[in-house]
Amino acid sequence: MPQRTRRTVHDLRRDSRSAVLQRLYFEGRMSRQELGPVTGLSSGSISNVVAELVAEGLVEEAGSVESHGGRPRTLLQVRSGRGHLIGIDVGETRVRIEAFDFTLRELARAERPLVANQYDADVIVDHIRSGVEEVLAGAGLPPGDLLGIGTGVPGVIERDPRRGAVVHGQTIGWDAVPLEALLRGSGGVPDSTPWFIDNGAKTLGQAEMWFGAGRGARSAVAILFGSGVGACLFAEDSAQGQALEWGHLTVQVGGRRCRCGSPGCLEAYAGAEAVLQRWQEAGGRPPEGVDEETRLTALLTSADPPDGREPDPTALRVVKETAEYLGAGLAGLINLLQPERILVGGWAGLQFGPRFLDDVRRHAVAYSLSHPAAGVTVELGRLGPEAVTVGAATLPLADFLGRGGRVTAPAQRATPPAWRTALADRVLG
Repeated sequence: MPQRTRRTVHDLRRDSRSAVLQRLYFEGRMSRQELGPVTGLSSGSISNVVAELVAEGLVEEAGSVESHGGRPRTLLQVRSGRGHLIGIDVGETRVRIEAFDFTLRELARAERPLVANQYDADVIVDHIRSGVEEVLAGAGLPPGDLLGIGTGVPGVIERDPRRGAVVHGQTIGWDAVPLEALLRGSGGVPDSTPWFIDNGAKTLGQAEMWFGAGRGARSAVAILFGSGVGACLFAEDSAQGQALEWGHLTVQVGGRRCRCGSPGCLEAYAGAEAVLQRWQEAGGRPPEGVDEETRLTALLTSADPPDGREPDPTALRVVKETAEYLGAGLAGLINLLQPERILVGGWAGLQFGPRFLDDVRRHAVAYSLSHPAAGVTVELGRLGPEAVTVGAATLPLADFLGRGGRVTAPAQRATPPAWRTALADRVLG
């Protein structure tokens, strides 16, 4: 039965605190007088909210500025040491764990390399557990000081009221892995520590939208180009981002077998793993005994030598074909979603883009309808290879800011409704 929702005094107070905190967080130092117009709050509300935030140690005074004919105005800023965050990138070549202060200044990091095609969930959980312990020790942080831990992973994320975040990562062999339940209470952190788990392309995109190449865009699609390819849409009606399994759109009927098991997926042609396989099949010689990132560097160097040598024709052909596949894939996003910007990130994207992004743009335009293509820009992300971990840390940060600086309540076990308990033993014929 639908219920009418009523906003309480508590809701209004939370929203007022959130509005002030978010302005100070994203815009930097501001005076009380400046906060009023940009938050829509009265001067009295601003004074009360600021007094609370200062008393709780979330906000501090940070000097003053002269006013026109009046007393100097005191500036306010968020306190960087008020709370700490951990961001985790469960990639397909390594697990990266980073500890941050409240302003996302990196304090410590740890990395755990992954062997190709070996993504056992227990191994990943062990890597995360030991990595969290390592960065907490490295940064000298007490575990109880964490505002939360965010994790970006490949695959589709489902929210289960009992088990939390469940990961369906078909390309890495994860079938309904209850990752949040496996992680909760691990890594030497209290059971009450909030865990936030989402798709890696979404965490990358959120970092770029908040701090990087997506700032100010009304709509954008973030591309995660790594061993595979994924995407996330950010728009006015989906500001939190909507992960897209873009890599598993069919670009060739009856084509190459993708890691997901289907034929002809974009990822089977444009993911770094597939690109290196295509190079080898064409007669190329990827270096042996090194990781995937080093092998891709070798391919790109062969295709575009930095010392003026003639490019290797086989490597160049594979790279040019990859640019066309990526461009065609982007065209599908442009025609369907009509974003203002497309942001290319991920470790492979950051290697590929500086040399061949112009080719990708050209093919994207050629395969797109002219009107939506004229309104989109395609550019590289600005936050580097750590964008996924930074974005993962924004998951608990966004929750904390949205709560107006209140700590998330400990997760409670879901209680089934009375009718379910009453009928649990009944057998229906």
